[in-house]
Amino acid sequence: MTSLDQLMTPQKDIYDIKTVARGPVGKLPLTDQMLRKSPSGNLFGLSQNVGMGWKADELNGKQVLLLSTQGGMKDPEGNPIALGYHTGHWEVDLLMKEAANEVSMHLGIPFAAYVSDPCDGRTQGTTGMFDSFPYRNDAAMVYRRLIRSLPTRDAVVGIATCDKGLPAMIIALASMHDLPTVIIPGGVTLPPLYGEDAGKIQTIGARYSNDELSLQEAAELGCMACATPGGGCQFLGTAATAQVVGEALGMSVPHSALAPSGQDVWKEMARQSSRAIIAMEEKNITTKDIVTDDAIYNAMVVHAAFGGSTNLLLHIPAIAHAAKCRIPSIEDWNAINKKTPRLVSVLPNGPDHHPTVRAFLAGGVPEVMLYLRELGLLRENVLTVTGKTLKENLDWWETSERRQKMKEHLRNTDGVEPEEVIMSKEQAAKKGLTSTVTFPTGNLAPEGAVIKSTSIDASRLDDNQVYYHKSEAKVYTSEADAIEAIKTKQIKKGDMMVLTGCGPLGTGMEETYQVTSALKHLSYGKFVTLITDARFSGVSTGACIGHVGPEGLAEGPIGKIQDGDLIEVYIDCKNLEGTVNFIGTKDQEVSIEEGAEILSKRAVNSEIKPSENLPDDTRLWAALQKVSGGTWKGSVYDVDRILEVLDAGEKALQE
Repeated sequence: MTSLDQLMTPQKDIYDIKTVARGPVGKLPLTDQMLRKSPSGNLFGLSQNVGMGWKADELNGKQVLLLSTQGGMKDPEGNPIALGYHTGHWEVDLLMKEAANEVSMHLGIPFAAYVSDPCDGRTQGTTGMFDSFPYRNDAAMVYRRLIRSLPTRDAVVGIATCDKGLPAMIIALASMHDLPTVIIPGGVTLPPLYGEDAGKIQTIGARYSNDELSLQEAAELGCMACATPGGGCQFLGTAATAQVVGEALGMSVPHSALAPSGQDVWKEMARQSSRAIIAMEEKNITTKDIVTDDAIYNAMVVHAAFGGSTNLLLHIPAIAHAAKCRIPSIEDWNAINKKTPRLVSVLPNGPDHHPTVRAFLAGGVPEVMLYLRELGLLRENVLTVTGKTLKENLDWWETSERRQKMKEHLRNTDGVEPEEVIMSKEQAAKKGLTSTVTFPTGNLAPEGAVIKSTSIDASRLDDNQVYYHKSEAKVYTSEADAIEAIKTKQIKKGDMMVLTGCGPLGTGMEETYQVTSALKHLSYGKFVTLITDARFSGVSTGACIGHVGPEGLAEGPIGKIQDGDLIEVYIDCKNLEGTVNFIGTKDQEVSIEEGAEILSKRAVNSEIKPSENLPDDTRLWAALQKVSGGTWKGSVYDVDRILEVLDAGEKALQE
């Protein structure tokens, strides 16, 4: 045991302590007007700037605040001193330096601040997931507070990569209506030369438990999955989709989403973004000029064309709310998904499972937008951070050297034709690509639900592209119970799993990728349907129906289902329509209307309750977002509505 003397004995001479210092040499660039009219904080800020080493005669430049999600610490050679939570924030310090140096070259003054972010992959199946979605609102609030706490800033650049940090950053910057803002996406990690991507690798426990993987295979595959140290995962999950959406909104420079982390093309993106923010400030272009109703619409169309994560159904409405734009409804999502073809073949949707870096080389967001423009699906009048309209950006991209060289590199390096990754509507149809998302309703989901219908196993669809499954329910009231059932082989081919009590009020609307990924990568999983009031990872696939509303703990019908109840699922993947209904029992089927009547009279399953590990922070988030419109409005904080409810509650208590 360490003694106090051993603990406190210094390793070197620490007693040569200075008590005064000379201070910076020079003079602050003060004027009579500044001293008479400027707030004391602005004046003291100049003293702090030179105190940190900035030259006194270079203090008059435009101030650009760089915000990032940086996590971990590295030595000068890039070796880890302290690990980050995930690769997505491990290398963004390099982007910060590139962006800062570019600002300085243009005689600006860069400031840097950091709010790191969690990793959904790291918290899957743990109580850490209870903080995942609520973190987004908290981080956006802190980013906004940091922006306002530098009153002299002229512009803001946000640098982020992954599932919650990037949506939080976009939300925060979207609310800076009168400031120039730019998003720099943190890019993607590369897939291993041999092995599995970071999505599939998260199923090694389930596959090993079902005798579909050996211990040695699990250990070796797990070691090599994250082939490079930085960037978001190699699939089109929430991280990659958020990057795509940020660019589609016009908040990032063209062809920036999905760049390979750490490489020169990725670093150049940071320099381009700094040049863009400086030009925006000079031209007085601000965020409200860019994030408009038309920009939100374009982002939804591009989301559908990529086949993006269903988590963006939670984030795009929140971005719209922050920007004071019209918040898209479930009807808007449905209409856009019905008219927008999926044009991108990547992980996890396929049918060809290309990693996201190939989507970047095939042309990324601007290439997809060229095809969407041909179909008349874009609103090209919107302004972007380049200072040009979307139409002007796409005109440039169509004939650019960059476009040509990226495609050539994909052909020469990977032997893949760009048109096999990003394709026309006609080629996509020949390949069998179907539209992304269906919003089923029914007596189990009267407020709606979501399924990534594009990723249902094709062998489970009939000739009309319809998925149909009728079976007795196996009900689970926690994700831990559901994954335990899978690992102990209680789930069989043809089962109907119902996972309830996992919405905002129960678990902070945890992400259940541990369950959905297991079903995707187990040999019998394509024959199992999952229905839940939780949400899914962006890489989730299969017949998995989530976001069921109302949630079980809000008196939703899903919370009243019992083991043995007969459930019928119908998903039309061609016309993007579907239903999820309770229809009695195997021995006594009833009509959909009769089923609704039976459920209305039932009590909520007594096993459903908020997790005993649910943090108070998340309980508060759940309550605030509930009165603000809930998940279909983006789980935002509608301050006016919250104050109205609090006022009504106070009056009711007084009475």
